[in-house]
Amino acid sequence: MKALVTGGGGFLGGHIVRKLLARGDTVVSFARGAYPELAAMGVKVVRGDLSDAAAVSAAARGCDVVFHVAAKAGAWGAFDTYHQANVVGTQSVIDACRAQDVPKLVYTSTPSVVHAGGDIEGGDESLPYPDHFEAHYPATKAEAERLVRAANGDDLLTVSLRPHLVWGPGDNHLMPRIVARAKAGRLRLVGGGAKKVDAVYVENAADAHLLAAEALAPGAACAGNAYFVTNADPRPQAEIVNGMLAAAGLPPCEKSISPKVAYAVGWAMEAVWRLTGREDEPLMTRFVANQLATAHWYRTENIERDLGYRPAVSMEQGMERLAAAWAER
Repeated sequence: MKALVTGGGGFLGGHIVRKLLARGDTVVSFARGAYPELAAMGVKVVRGDLSDAAAVSAAARGCDVVFHVAAKAGAWGAFDTYHQANVVGTQSVIDACRAQDVPKLVYTSTPSVVHAGGDIEGGDESLPYPDHFEAHYPATKAEAERLVRAANGDDLLTVSLRPHLVWGPGDNHLMPRIVARAKAGRLRLVGGGAKKVDAVYVENAADAHLLAAEALAPGAACAGNAYFVTNADPRPQAEIVNGMLAAAGLPPCEKSISPKVAYAVGWAMEAVWRLTGREDEPLMTRFVANQLATAHWYRTENIERDLGYRPAVSMEQGMERLAAAWAER
């Protein structure tokens, strides 16, 4: 099989690339960076911007499947940058699949597309998109997911995956941020970190993408649908955060802030950032405060039934691997 992976040089995208190579597939990576490590493994690395429809189409030529992983994530920034990357870019990928007769598209979405600000405990894929989002990232990812699901048809089979809090060795976002804030004395557990959340070890998330590509077929139950991808093992936020701190050789976080105060701080910081025109991300935003103050974990019966997904690496095994990798840094 020949596969195109957008964002192949990223954390999750890189694991998908490696799993494809391990089973003998031919892989093309489309990203803005050069990523010589991928080229050294035999990956055809194509540099470009997702909003460049012609470039995306050229990269998809001859492919049997596209894994659209690339996106602009974050809790702050101009709407247009998120819209261009996540909505316009996704439309470019859909158009490229059709122009090059690629029959399958696996899209990496996020559970944030259904998070309306309250607790989600045991939610499933019947959860609706909310009417309002407090950040551009979930808003544009929801719009992109709608495009992907609507594109499903006889000429192009699509499926959307919603991995939740992807973590593991090589993570360049979640773990480094937690460690940096802990070392600076700025880490706080909102509400004591008692609310349960899902997380998914990166290899499990990559496995789900390959299973989705294999399951896509005319009349398949997964075609046109979306699935939550987790370790099926929700834990209190404090347990996950302190597990990562322990893996980095740091003491647990014992400082807490109330949800109301966290939300107020987020609102105030957003106001100051807008007034001053700052472009860096505030330490707290309303979106982040809501994410940290609420439970969000999901049922996995649908992905187990339709894709045959089972997490191969447990939370405990993942933490052991994380600690070993961190010790080698």
